[in-house]
Amino acid sequence: MGRVTERRRIIRIRDGAVTTRPDTLVAEEPLEIRLNGKPLAITMRTPGDDFALAAGFLVSEGVIGEGSEVQSIVYCAGATADGVNTYNVVDVKLAPGVPVPDIALERNVYTTSSCGLCGKASLDAVRTTTRHPVSDTPPVRVTPELLSALPDRLREAQRVFDRTGGLHAAALFSPEGELLDIREDVGRHNAVDKLVGRALTDGRLPLSRAILLVSGRASFELAQKAVMAGIPMLVAVSAPSSLAVDLAAETGLTLVGFLRGKSMNVYAGDHRIALGAAVGQG
Repeated sequence: MGRVTERRRIIRIRDGAVTTRPDTLVAEEPLEIRLNGKPLAITMRTPGDDFALAAGFLVSEGVIGEGSEVQSIVYCAGATADGVNTYNVVDVKLAPGVPVPDIALERNVYTTSSCGLCGKASLDAVRTTTRHPVSDTPPVRVTPELLSALPDRLREAQRVFDRTGGLHAAALFSPEGELLDIREDVGRHNAVDKLVGRALTDGRLPLSRAILLVSGRASFELAQKAVMAGIPMLVAVSAPSSLAVDLAAETGLTLVGFLRGKSMNVYAGDHRIALGAAVGQG
């Protein structure tokens, strides 16, 4: 898909000088996700990696956990009344024998680019429904110095952000600090779904040897998505929510926030951080 950015004419004011010029904006369009032909959810997203986004969303919802459970993902032709394909509707068809949730009994979900499925699930629900519990076999253990280097590596790999300044990013790193994958989207939860969905189709779930870095805050939903994919460590450059910290503690997820330079806060799962000297009380 090529609609990642769009151009708009703007009036620019700088030091009293007024000019007109074109500006590059990040695209935002709705994506309807259907499951076996029935509407399931709508999310506002940046077009691109739509199939991965849909697959990752279904992983985070506990519908699927392996690539073999998906028979096909297609854009719905004739998605509008006049038969034009908008490429804003995808249908995920599950493989034969894979249980289909009773969509009629579930409230259809509208997710915004800012908050996602706020408050939708309880801590117990996430812990009991994940196919890939967070584990330490083998254990992931990293130094604060390695974590400090990751935001710069993420920023260097953000291609669209350089043109628009309006995208969130999510990236997977190895315990050695190698960038494994990166996705950008107007919604941080979509960027994570795209990562997880790509890992699903590539047969790499669970992501038990990966560090998930997000460019904004760590919400409950992002912690949920990490746990559902078996990711042992979630790192954010901004603050976590209280529910995200509770979920991390409940599930064994390592949660790091306010990663800025050499400073960071470890909210849960400190056994994966090689702290060296004894931790002092402040």
